[in-house]
Amino acid sequence: TVLVAEDEPMVRRLICSVLKERGYTVLEAEDGLAASRLAEQYNGPIHLLITDVVMPAMSGQELTKRVKASRPGTKILYISGYTEEAISRFGALDEGAFFLEKPFTPDSLARKIREILGMG
Repeated sequence: TVLVAEDEPMVRRLICSVLKERGYTVLEAEDGLAASRLAEQYNGPIHLLITDVVMPAMSGQELTKRVKASRPGTKILYISGYTEEAISRFGALDEGAFFLEKPFTPDSLARKIREILGMG
């Protein structure tokens, strides 16, 4: 199961469609606050959180802290239009988290997810 938190509707739809086409169960949220609520309410395991770094209502970093507090085994993939270097400079990437810069292709997203989940 993958929880997707992305405030840009087109990007969120792309991510969710790539995941569903590849057989993943997808939980979809338009911002960090909605994703945090979904994570609290969902009874099954959440294997991966894909979150934008910068979102209204709650940042990706704050969302990650909340999800990890109750689900420490959940892996994290941050996505952003900013470069990884720029994000890291501001301390916005947690240790052990993965990063994918926007724009990305469906194939590069799928490869990254397989890498994170140990399937490729």
